[in-house]
Amino acid sequence: MLLTDLLDFSFKHYGEYPFLYFNNTTYTNKETSVFSKKISVLLRNLGICDGERVIVSLPNCPEVIFSYQGILRAKNVVVPVMFLLHPSEIHFILNDCKAKAIVTSSLVLPKLVEAAKNLPYEPIFIVVDQIPNIKDYENVDIVELHKAIELINEDEEEAMHASESDLAVILYTSGTTGRPKGVMLTHKNLYSSARTSYEMSIENGDYEPSTTIGVLPLAHIYGFTTMNTNFLLGNSVDIFPTFDVEKLFQSIEKYKVKNIGLVPAMIHAMVFAPQSNKYDLSSLESVISGSASLPVALIQAFKKKFNAEIREGYGLSEAAPVVSSHRDGIPIKYGSVGIPIPGIEVKVVDHNGNDVQRGEVGELLVKGDNITPGYYGLEEETKNTIKDGWLYTGDLVKMDEDDYLYIVDRKKDLIIRGGFNVYPRDLEEVIAAHEAVSEAAVIGIPDEKMGEEIIACVILKSGSVVTEEDIIAYTQQKFAKYKTPKRVFFLDELPRTSVGKILKRKLRNLYENANMTKS
Repeated sequence: MLLTDLLDFSFKHYGEYPFLYFNNTTYTNKETSVFSKKISVLLRNLGICDGERVIVSLPNCPEVIFSYQGILRAKNVVVPVMFLLHPSEIHFILNDCKAKAIVTSSLVLPKLVEAAKNLPYEPIFIVVDQIPNIKDYENVDIVELHKAIELINEDEEEAMHASESDLAVILYTSGTTGRPKGVMLTHKNLYSSARTSYEMSIENGDYEPSTTIGVLPLAHIYGFTTMNTNFLLGNSVDIFPTFDVEKLFQSIEKYKVKNIGLVPAMIHAMVFAPQSNKYDLSSLESVISGSASLPVALIQAFKKKFNAEIREGYGLSEAAPVVSSHRDGIPIKYGSVGIPIPGIEVKVVDHNGNDVQRGEVGELLVKGDNITPGYYGLEEETKNTIKDGWLYTGDLVKMDEDDYLYIVDRKKDLIIRGGFNVYPRDLEEVIAAHEAVSEAAVIGIPDEKMGEEIIACVILKSGSVVTEEDIIAYTQQKFAKYKTPKRVFFLDELPRTSVGKILKRKLRNLYENANMTKS
């Protein structure tokens, strides 16, 4: 099936129902379909042909979902772009994918116009709201979306005959390890991932559609696939343009929300939000956590405060994204990211590609219908990452006798100190459990004597006082001395991507700059 079949599935199984809540407006699944068909016609009228790329760069709003479906219905390719990116980053994406049009808002438009300067072509800007200063854009090709589709009849849409293997999305990685890469995902990749998530949700036979919260960025694969799954589950979604912990609590209380998909930074905000006591959050049963690993101490604190489970999972853009998860019917093992989802194969190998024993650390390889065909325009990168159908994830893991996966670290984040492997995740877990610590991240920096030295980057809880020596001594109670930090770098916050992944490359830069300043 295709991603454009999601709405048809929704009607067939659930009829017309309130699908999206946004501010004080409600959109049904029928209205979503009508908007999407009109956008499809508009793109054709603008001369955008089969397979051409269309960027969507907006805060979360209904128009993101309408646009995604409309672009796909027109047999174009969706390129989600986080609206918070710098113009230079967006310029790179524009130049790389040669997007013919950009769907955006008046708020983001100035940044995108700046990003489009000095391109070898001129994209069309499709703006979803009213532009207050339209005269400032006289030399820019702008289409006001709602005015343009007002006179379009949904029946004007031509039947587009896409196939499962057709490219649906190009999703640019965050660039945490260097140059952003455009991960190509087909209809088959994305639909199979959403379908599997749907089947796991209903496998016990007692699932009933409910209301959930769309707070994950729809420009990220986690938010994108979660929304696709909501079509299949018949869920209503309260969409948030940005994350606000108090509004999250209000929405849980108002809609009696049972299940939410969140990222670690959001879970951390919930645990440490004093205003949570003002709201009735008793409906909350579970949170699906993805995008980055959670410290066990934080999981336990969440469960104690909200009497709700955190079901940690693991995925990556190249796997559209889900690889493993905790779910109903299997025990939760804290520190684990669950078991591989149905329909995929996994194996754990050493640096020579040989299978390792259960419990030993190795690189995770994944194979299945959800795996990307490769990176856009990067043949060599594709060959290095996908071999014989196996995706080499770059993540170091171990698997226990019950098939539970444990993420040890990113292969690129492994610290080799004095010839010994040190896994930052192990240290981060211990430091995060310290009573004075709110969050921790561990990095390696070059060292002439040891090759690399270990630096613990720490955020303290409000009002807590602890010294560098205290943290180092605490870790030495748990680990051999060679595995413990040489220095502790105290910060007010950790640099993150828009979905909460810690930017370790940026942390290294911050640490090095701070030391240069001292010297």
